[in-house]
Amino acid sequence: MGEQNQQTALTEAVYYILLSLNTPLHGYGIMQQVREMSGERVSLGAGTLYGAINTLVEKGWIIPLTGPADARKKEYQITDKGKQVVHNELIRLQELVESGKRVLSIENRSSRE
Repeated sequence: MGEQNQQTALTEAVYYILLSLNTPLHGYGIMQQVREMSGERVSLGAGTLYGAINTLVEKGWIIPLTGPADARKKEYQITDKGKQVVHNELIRLQELVESGKRVLSIENRSSRE
């Protein structure tokens, strides 16, 4: 069985974190980007964000970028593996939406008859 089939659904927070890291960002930048992308619906606390970052680094979906040793803000970037995970999630979400549209379209036609 391929890795694509083994991937579970991403949480909304993880999905947005991965998307935000298409351009390298530090933690506070990620928090701002996620809030903006979600229309201010998703707001990440520091504990949630850094817990997710640690998990994503362990999975190899993002990497910390090396910078000056005295840099206070560590930046992160999505990896090719992380981009594939987001791609797989987009396909999964599209399937969900299409299934919902088909079912609701059938139900809407039935209720009008």
